[in-house]
Amino acid sequence: MKKMWLLGLGLFSISVTWSLYNAFVPFFLEKYITSIKLIGFMMTIDNYFAIVIQPIIGRRSDRTNSFLGKRMPFLLIGMPLAALFTALIPWHNSLFMLIIFMICMNLSMSIYRSPVIALMPDITPNFKRTQASGIINFMGGVGAIIAFVGGSYLYDQHNSLPFLTTSLLTLLCLVILLWVIREKRDSISYQPTTTQPLTSFRAEWNRSTFFLIGAIFFWFFSYQGVETLFTLYGKNHLGLSEAQSGFSLAFFSVAFVAAAIPSGLLGKRFGKKRLILTGVIGLILTFGLITFIESMFALRMLLLIGGVFWALININSYPFVIALGKESSIGTRTGIYYFASSLAAITSPPIMGALIDGFGYSSLFYTATGGMIIALFFILGVKDRGLAQPRAAEQQLNA
Repeated sequence: MKKMWLLGLGLFSISVTWSLYNAFVPFFLEKYITSIKLIGFMMTIDNYFAIVIQPIIGRRSDRTNSFLGKRMPFLLIGMPLAALFTALIPWHNSLFMLIIFMICMNLSMSIYRSPVIALMPDITPNFKRTQASGIINFMGGVGAIIAFVGGSYLYDQHNSLPFLTTSLLTLLCLVILLWVIREKRDSISYQPTTTQPLTSFRAEWNRSTFFLIGAIFFWFFSYQGVETLFTLYGKNHLGLSEAQSGFSLAFFSVAFVAAAIPSGLLGKRFGKKRLILTGVIGLILTFGLITFIESMFALRMLLLIGGVFWALININSYPFVIALGKESSIGTRTGIYYFASSLAAITSPPIMGALIDGFGYSSLFYTATGGMIIALFFILGVKDRGLAQPRAAEQQLNA
């Protein structure tokens, strides 16, 4: 598990970057654009590329066989480019330059996002993947806390400082990963697939995968919309400052971090589907209650509770996707997972932004609640082949 903690640095760098991006880039856009709907759309331009690039990169990494392994070459290309364009974002001098930097940053992240996540199941046996998911998502949650707390402080000093800092952290994480992880040495079964990409992709779409991907889309629809538009919600609906709005999101992330490792252990003990169902029902109630909240204290307490429920969902969902397929298609199924989440990121902020334009900021959490209810119906249709843990294999490995 030591390597899992270090591998978590990959998700750590992604989480820091995305959290800063979602918290502070809307303020840059607000200087040029007055429509919340249009701001929501601009925040999703990168995902139009991501829904194409990430499945392709995931399948390609399954078939890659370099001296660095299957996944590492994509990290070596994507992470430095992402660091460069992240640092450039606050130095835009026009809307056009801002959009160019945004697109380039997110395209760069699409190159390495699926491969860095696929490394986890590559080097972890099936019965430990929920636990490993808890560890790497714990690291991702720490990244989000650093982004919201430290980023809010740095943003008050100068709006370029959080972006420069996260770029340096990304480069440091890359160096550590290249030093520690040796794929051909550390993988459970290092064997690049020879299946044709299109055939491999089609073979992954069984009934349970379809329902699970539908559930993933709708819970990310709710989550992505709230994360993207929350700082504007706090500023314009609750009267918080920009820094207070960003800091409030840290409460959600703190709870997520605290619950990440326990969620993985509980998922291993009681089954992934059961934990996900608990989290979905909990977020339905939490988002529903937030619609009635006007004070900052009550809002932050509910965000703490919501972070725990989000951990139950998020920690167990990716191992669940992997468990429903073959070991040889880990990269492909990772791409499918991010296809669903990226598609949600495309559709959610513009739709929620349009509803805010038409009905006010209170519609944000009503819509998020509705998305979680639909996700509940989808997850109920999944046959949980990932529930039973291969105890014999675990005992043999421990022996």
